[in-house]
Amino acid sequence: MFMKRLHLIEIHDQHWCPPTIRDGETDYLQSVDATRVPEELKGFQTIFSAFHHFRPEQACAVLADAVHNRQGIAVFEGTQRSLLALLLMLLVPLMVLFMTPFIRPFRWSRLFWTYLIPLKPLFGLFDGLVSCLRTYSVGELRGLVSRLDANDYHWDIGTVKSTAGPIPITYLIGVPNEKAG
Repeated sequence: MFMKRLHLIEIHDQHWCPPTIRDGETDYLQSVDATRVPEELKGFQTIFSAFHHFRPEQACAVLADAVHNRQGIAVFEGTQRSLLALLLMLLVPLMVLFMTPFIRPFRWSRLFWTYLIPLKPLFGLFDGLVSCLRTYSVGELRGLVSRLDANDYHWDIGTVKSTAGPIPITYLIGVPNEKAG
């Protein structure tokens, strides 16, 4: 890591972003308030490539909710604040152009905003760069955990080499001690 975490805006998170653009960015996501997971959703919580969307106070609230409910939690981020990660984000517009026809469900608006008016590739690039700058480091994740009253939890925080690319995966895994192991 070579820079301080920045919590910049991502375009698809903004209220002024047209819904057809936002939907194209979030087709693969579903809305659950991670700071207060509903009681009926008991089980091991996982957050893939989204923890960077939370400001430190919100990130602590997500972890505290898991601790309060005695649930395991795992956070995985495939981005990081490094020059290599930022450079690799320059490939995002090409990936968007290539992958768009294969995304389901099919939407004409997705084709429109990708090929006729190429906002999706440009927004994808911008949001990808911002995601890198928002990603928590291992040290920052440890700092978030240290704010919690979670002495009876086992925390494992680190990085692991990715099989999908050159950027290591940053992870945080927390489980109640009676479930650890």
